[in-house]
Amino acid sequence: MKYQNILADEPGRKEFLLGNEAVVRGALEAGVDFASTYPGTPSSEIGNVLFYIAKQAGVYFEFSTNEKVAMEVSAAAAASGLRSLVFFKHVGLNVAADAFMTTAYIGTNGGLVILTADDPSMHSSQNEQDNRHYAMLSGMPMIEPSNAQEMKDFIKEAFEISEKLKLPVLFRTTTRVNHVRGIVDYGEMKEKRGKGYFKKDPKRYVPVPENSRRMHKALLEKIEKARELSNSSPLNRVEWNDGEVGIITSGVAYNYVYDVANQLGLKVNILKLAFTHPFPDELVKDFISKHKKIIIAEELEPYLERETRIVAEMNNIDVEIYGKLNGYFPRAYEYNPDVIKDAFEKILGIKVERKAYEPKPVELPARPPVLCPGCPHRATYYAAMMALKQLKIKDAIITTDIGCYTLGIQKPYEMADYLLCMGSSIGTAVGFSKATEQKVIGFVGDSTFFHAAIPGLIDAYHNRANLVYVILDNRTTAMTGHQPHPGLPMDGMGNKAPYVDIEKLVRGIGIDWVRTVDPYDVNETIKVFKEAIQHEGISVIIAKRECALLWDAARRKQGEWWVYEINQDKCTQCGICSDWLACVAIYKDKDDLAPNGKPRVYINNALCDGCGVCATVCPFNAIEKKVIK
Repeated sequence: MKYQNILADEPGRKEFLLGNEAVVRGALEAGVDFASTYPGTPSSEIGNVLFYIAKQAGVYFEFSTNEKVAMEVSAAAAASGLRSLVFFKHVGLNVAADAFMTTAYIGTNGGLVILTADDPSMHSSQNEQDNRHYAMLSGMPMIEPSNAQEMKDFIKEAFEISEKLKLPVLFRTTTRVNHVRGIVDYGEMKEKRGKGYFKKDPKRYVPVPENSRRMHKALLEKIEKARELSNSSPLNRVEWNDGEVGIITSGVAYNYVYDVANQLGLKVNILKLAFTHPFPDELVKDFISKHKKIIIAEELEPYLERETRIVAEMNNIDVEIYGKLNGYFPRAYEYNPDVIKDAFEKILGIKVERKAYEPKPVELPARPPVLCPGCPHRATYYAAMMALKQLKIKDAIITTDIGCYTLGIQKPYEMADYLLCMGSSIGTAVGFSKATEQKVIGFVGDSTFFHAAIPGLIDAYHNRANLVYVILDNRTTAMTGHQPHPGLPMDGMGNKAPYVDIEKLVRGIGIDWVRTVDPYDVNETIKVFKEAIQHEGISVIIAKRECALLWDAARRKQGEWWVYEINQDKCTQCGICSDWLACVAIYKDKDDLAPNGKPRVYINNALCDGCGVCATVCPFNAIEKKVIK
């Protein structure tokens, strides 16, 4: 859709929106003044939309350096009376947790909504933590939508709840809700407040121990007020169907429960919870007391189940509860209708008739994620691999980080031995350099470097670590959709902005051995890697080359295009381009054998990026440039 449509001040208008687009529309209808994020799937599209429309919408928006900073800037804006939205993926809340937890104590003036996008099944994440626990840990109210319309409507309600309680609200989504598409009815736009005003009150806003002790008691009182709201909230609803069995569910799991129950013609009563923290104990008490069997369907951790069991125990309600804790539902990965059907079969003792005709899955070739054709990271990894080979080093430890370059784990590069989280490449490299005698090389992307690696690099310098640190500067936050970062001359609203020079920053720490290379200049990059590996102390290589996708787009816009082809008369099928560089545009045709009996090697022109790295590494000058007119 056109992002401009999200700005339409037309109550009653219907649009087919992505869940993340609906979040933006809902925030605008709520009168949001301020928004911040660090991009991360499955929440990235929220920021992408705001990047294009924030200026026209009269909203301040920024791609913050990391999630903690995003949390802090939005908290300050909300303290000034502005409605503020901060959003990030689930592991981003780990980064923001320090500020997040204290914000619960301090509270807010303007509404403050914190959207955490969980990722069941880890479609693009290193874990599938259930961030509902953060609501319990912090004491914040929590809202969980289950479709695009609710994404829009419920975030508006979240702002109202936040201002009513003077508390931030956690808005917990999951991948399937973020990326669902559905018809969304527009409501009225609320007038924005523009600039806020911060009224000083150190006893409220400065949590030294004396104040914090009072703040904690006040928070506990707010939690009880929030519980009253959750028990009476229209966001929670019961769907009565004259059934003897009750089902408690929330989020995307509700959709599967509803569909399966209707498909099977089951008479079950469904309690759909959306205001899930504080847990609506009175509502649940009333619901479970009317049933002998309660089924609890929720993804990931048994949060609803544990709370329901507590309610049953505390009120001496004799009811059978079926969930994860007694093995009826899986605790890992996202759900689908089949998961619900399997559970219903076991719990209700029914036989779910499968279709007489079950289409056989089509056998398709595997398509694992790969570095794009022309990706500068491939050239950098090739250079590192060649340098280690030439120096006869077989046991170097490679620490990596989170970004496209994590794909360096794949053969033939195998440039990934250890990964914890954003920015961990340098801290873990320091640890390995101190704990072992092995050579250590760490890799980090430019955006991740700004996000979380700078303190680790300071630690490496201060503690005299012996390692090579490679900053893969492809001039963007590529993996999540090419968002800007502090190393680029553009901010989150598309305005020209001052940028941070990575090499100057590294040298400013005090590190002397710093080299900036163009990874497409493979021979020079191999030479620099060898020097860095042999250097005693910390050495930093900045591999600087624009992301191939951006480079491609710029050339196409200018009407320039070229590819590379293999001259079969010169090619010896040595395998350097196909097996060692391993560009995905290069392939072997097993049905076309050369005189030496080996498959001929070709370049797919439809995939070729024209970077020329393959021509550089070919020792027989068999790869030649072809200009496309």
